[in-house]
Amino acid sequence: NHTRISEFILVGFKSHPGSHLLLSVLFSTMYIVTVVGNVCMILVIRMDSNLHTPMYFFLENLSTLDICYSSVITPRATLAFLLGRRNISYNGCASQMFFFSLFGTTEAFFLAVMAYDRFTAICNPLLYQVIMSKRLCVLMVMGSYLSGCINCTIQTGFTFSLSFCGSTEINHFFCDVAAVIHASCSDTLVNELVMLAVCGSIIVGTALVVFISYGYIIITIVQMPSAESRHKAFSTCSSHMMTICLFFGTVFFMYAQPGATSSPNKSNTISIFYTIVIPMLNPFIYTLRNKEVKGSLKKQLKR
Repeated sequence: NHTRISEFILVGFKSHPGSHLLLSVLFSTMYIVTVVGNVCMILVIRMDSNLHTPMYFFLENLSTLDICYSSVITPRATLAFLLGRRNISYNGCASQMFFFSLFGTTEAFFLAVMAYDRFTAICNPLLYQVIMSKRLCVLMVMGSYLSGCINCTIQTGFTFSLSFCGSTEINHFFCDVAAVIHASCSDTLVNELVMLAVCGSIIVGTALVVFISYGYIIITIVQMPSAESRHKAFSTCSSHMMTICLFFGTVFFMYAQPGATSSPNKSNTISIFYTIVIPMLNPFIYTLRNKEVKGSLKKQLKR
């Protein structure tokens, strides 16, 4: 008979035991950089009244989300590699999956919202302040989190309705949906189809918003009369475009293609990139490519 187990065993990177200490140091370093970088971004935006605009409101929320997103995975993975304690309780695994799906899905919607913000700013500059009102910005953020809640409830509910037999090993360093499904002894076809349908629709839907927005943005920039205007317009979008390419590129190969649950070994490396590396890189991308943030940061440091 299929039975509920009390805990799972995370065995990601089990074939390279000598790398555990290196991975723990690497993970902890990246996590510290992620938290410090994103906290600095939040403080700079809050302390400079010139940055109290819709664009930086979304960027502040993105930094907060990145801290939460990384905190769900990285600290526990670091301890697992360092101390060798890879057991995670059934409820702990479900909780980690729930919040990971929540923050990951919300980030996808955030990036789509930020693309719409840039579309409005560049294609409808005279109506920007009217369209992107404070009320609409707050509603967009709340809508992103609500969409994340719906997805994580569906994914976690369907995944943990499966049966798991005996001592269950998850070939991953955290409770990812695909890895947990792969560890089940039930028929997982329905779950895989649900994951493909839900995650695929979210990724494709948000990506379409991004591509359509940037399609209009590129057309508008090309039609601008002066090179200075084109450069200024493009500079406000370049950071966001880099983040979009990194996030959607890796997430698509993880969740939005058939057979996503069949290769957990390959997914370990890809997962590190979008759960740990991207949240760490975002503050640097938006700082180094943004004159307003760099100027504000220099001003705050002088004070």
